[in-house]
Amino acid sequence: MTASYIPRLKELYRKKVIPETMEIFGYKNPFESPRLEKIVINTGLTEAKENIKVVDLASAEIAAITGQKPLVTRAKKAISNFKLRKGVPIGLKVTLRGDRMYEFLDRFISAAIPRIRDFRGLTAKGFDNKGNYNLGLTEQYIFSEIDIDKSEKARGMNITFVVKADGVKESKTLLTLLGMPFAK
Repeated sequence: MTASYIPRLKELYRKKVIPETMEIFGYKNPFESPRLEKIVINTGLTEAKENIKVVDLASAEIAAITGQKPLVTRAKKAISNFKLRKGVPIGLKVTLRGDRMYEFLDRFISAAIPRIRDFRGLTAKGFDNKGNYNLGLTEQYIFSEIDIDKSEKARGMNITFVVKADGVKESKTLLTLLGMPFAK
């Protein structure tokens, strides 16, 4: 039987990030240091109310990016101004935890972010008051798993990094130590 595989970023977190955050913030216990809890990826499908096949195509793309099948989110109530009926699929959502989360973050930082056009660093304005980081992407083509020829349309997505920390400063320090390129 082979040894179990540990993602590269998880190993980095355990060996370098935890001791460094303990030193920076003066923690006595390694369990006090901030940690990444989950990554949530959302995408809206406004055209799904006319063409239901869009849900399957977008679902396949999100599954290729994340390695996990997305959950189809449906309209909770009918809104006549948007020509929306209750129960119609309007989006996709994936929640990544554990090894898949670290694998996605590693691919996002090392492969996807460098493919963003005119990239000058991620904005630090995406943090909420609890330390979670929100990031909006305008197209899914920055991920190498997407075949541009087979994809019919560029779709945006929202990526939320849920961090268990005491504040924005700790959260930003954690993400920076993991390799997230924030703008200076």
